[in-house]
Amino acid sequence: MGRSRYKIYEPTHPHFITCTVLNWIPLFTRKESVDILFESFRHLQQTDNLKLYAYVILENHIHIVAQSDDIAQTMAKFKRHTARQLIKLLENENVRTILDQLAFYKKVHKSDRTYQVWQEGLQQNSCKQMS
Repeated sequence: MGRSRYKIYEPTHPHFITCTVLNWIPLFTRKESVDILFESFRHLQQTDNLKLYAYVILENHIHIVAQSDDIAQTMAKFKRHTARQLIKLLENENVRTILDQLAFYKKVHKSDRTYQVWQEGLQQNSCKQMS
């Protein structure tokens, strides 16, 4: 995960993970945006052996307890895919206020894109093996 401040020492064990929308922008207030998260979870369950034990989706961040064969890689795929789909949804519905915020708060080094959806890094804690 490139710029992550967090080290994952046991990538196949369950982890408590928090993903936060850039600058705490309330992005998950509509069913369509939450459906993008669910669709991505379902896809990763099939392709990355993602096991999703628990989740909480709030208006500007999510908490999950999950594991996969390589949780850092799986979460990178999750964040990349959901960011693209969320931006596409916002553009299709012309939600300029949020798009403008995602562009304004985007990190300077992200010069290859117009918008940034997720805060950088993977906020996680390793969980003990669940029974």
